[in-house]
Amino acid sequence: MPVLRGYLYIIAAAVLWGMIGPLAKLAFREGVEPLEVAFWRAFFAWLCFGGQAVWLRKVRVRRSDLPMLALFGFTGVFLFYGSYQIAVQMGGAALASVLLYTAPAWVTLMAAIFFKERMTPPKWTALGLTLVGVALVSRGSATAVISGGQVSLLGIGCGLLAGFCYALYYIFGKVFADRYAAETVFLLILPMGGVFLTPWVTFGPKSAAAWAALLSLAFFSTYGAYHFYYAGLKHLEAGRAAITATLEPVVAAVVAYFWWGEFFTPLGYAGAAMILAAVAIMIRDNLKQKDAGADARPCPE
Repeated sequence: MPVLRGYLYIIAAAVLWGMIGPLAKLAFREGVEPLEVAFWRAFFAWLCFGGQAVWLRKVRVRRSDLPMLALFGFTGVFLFYGSYQIAVQMGGAALASVLLYTAPAWVTLMAAIFFKERMTPPKWTALGLTLVGVALVSRGSATAVISGGQVSLLGIGCGLLAGFCYALYYIFGKVFADRYAAETVFLLILPMGGVFLTPWVTFGPKSAAAWAALLSLAFFSTYGAYHFYYAGLKHLEAGRAAITATLEPVVAAVVAYFWWGEFFTPLGYAGAAMILAAVAIMIRDNLKQKDAGADARPCPE
């Protein structure tokens, strides 16, 4: 039964990640701006990861690594958390989650450029599917948040930026995975990202519902999802875990539909299916090449 337990852990992680967009929309409804949501998510998650790092006495890093960690904080927290929240506000929770899954396409391109990994026919196929899928999703996007019949270009752009920044976790993971525990990395990059966010945040009074949404984003959908995912990896191969985790945009779409009334047109659903198919193709290709030794999702969202 360990394999079944592994799948249950991964599904739990995917469900929690899929709740990021809907919970963020709850905070928006309570008057919290997207970048403030990003700030508090980083802050409360830092308390969780930081507390764990201190408890385990995993707090030391090399001084020479601090500039690279600061860059990671800028891209992986400031840009990633911020752009994702703006994508949720401007395009909807379902759209943001689907566009986040362009990350494997970005990873493939960056791996080819920086690590000289070979571009195989399946990778080219997956890239093509991703491009066409993004175009279709953009035209048939979440109609509940469309203004004047067209989805916000800012929402599309921020969703793609979030996918790109998330893909950078793979690049930084290559650098830091063998040096530090994940909690050590997040002990540092979360407050660094918070520093970059602070000048752009307008803090205001918040309701109990807003605080509940912000705490849930940090504790359940960031810290908790991360631990469920890595508990699942103890029982499953990384490739199988990554494929199972693609339930995340499905969860986001279902919850957004029933909670917020968001939905795609048939064209949008076809595009979303293409993007997820591209993810599965790239993961299978990596497994065949035995290049999937590094976890396909090395860090929490």
